[in-house]
Amino acid sequence: MELKEAVLKRRSIRKFTDYQVTDAEIEELLEAARWAPSWANTQVWEFIVVKDRQVMEKIATTYAPNNPATKCTQSASVLIVGCAKTGVSGAHDGKNLTIFSEWFLFDLALAVQNLCLRAHDIGLGTVIVSLLDHRALKQVLSVPEGYEAVTVIPVGKPAVPDKQGPPRKSTADFTHLNKFGTKYKQ
Repeated sequence: MELKEAVLKRRSIRKFTDYQVTDAEIEELLEAARWAPSWANTQVWEFIVVKDRQVMEKIATTYAPNNPATKCTQSASVLIVGCAKTGVSGAHDGKNLTIFSEWFLFDLALAVQNLCLRAHDIGLGTVIVSLLDHRALKQVLSVPEGYEAVTVIPVGKPAVPDKQGPPRKSTADFTHLNKFGTKYKQ
């Protein structure tokens, strides 16, 4: 699959078949995440692969009430939890170098996007779940201090065929030239 096709056709998948994602497929996803760019190549991401059904159930209890991802988490073949080391990305000698003290979120998001695109490329589906109690998730997974548990990614074989995604803004709606407010025209 070409990159453009993966970018245009990847969707959040919330219904999975009973297919069991293989260790080789999980390795493909983690390898894609590994090659994401990061602030000063700090690579602050950490991933927890969860296969144990009891742990998966505990993770689902950390979700906000009525989170639609609860059902797909329970039916996913595997969960991949994205964590990140804090105080490194966007900082030097323990001091933030930008006004954004949580730059680790940006770095982790790049790795997660790589992972999700690769999953789509090999015929798997994913959804990025973050409407949850992050402190409770940290506790369930024994994530140590200095790290944050940021997102859960249920992974499985999509149970529904590809569908068209929601409408997108045109590039003209969000692109400016030289300063904010001056529309960029192609």
